[in-house]
Amino acid sequence: MKEVTDERLLSRIRGIKLLILDVDGVMTDGRIIIDDAGLESKQFDVKDGHGLKMLMKSGIDVVLLTGRKSRVVDHRAVDLGIAEVHQGIWNKREVFDEILKRRKLSPEETAYVGDDVVDIPLLKRVGFGVAVVDACPEATGVADYVTEHSGGRGAVREVCEVILKVQGRWEELAARYEFA
Repeated sequence: MKEVTDERLLSRIRGIKLLILDVDGVMTDGRIIIDDAGLESKQFDVKDGHGLKMLMKSGIDVVLLTGRKSRVVDHRAVDLGIAEVHQGIWNKREVFDEILKRRKLSPEETAYVGDDVVDIPLLKRVGFGVAVVDACPEATGVADYVTEHSGGRGAVREVCEVILKVQGRWEELAARYEFA
């Protein structure tokens, strides 16, 4: 994990209260598996999931906001305890604005992780915009932070750890596992 040293960015990360994630290409490696019966499956990284649970345990909520619709995403959200999921969203900015209005949050209090051109408006608008390392060049070009790990391969866990460490919550969480 890269260390964040820019004081302006550190200040913005300290104020994060909500993490919004794209799914395909962020929580997964972007591949969609469809079998002969038409059943869809995706692979998720268990460490990403644990990172999200630690983040939520520390008081930062998580929302999924994705352009595709898949029952697999609903199952993963339930498994992780993520209550708010928006699927089949073409205009992510419109839904993003609704989420913030309902939660009485500003864009600066929000982090967003994406991987493609459809994510660029949110990457530019939030307090902490993150692109996964294997995102399209246009997304990595506007992101505040580009992960070292690929989508579906630890990128989400990396983002969770960056937020928790910058906010000074990592040590407390680590003490629960007695590894610090």
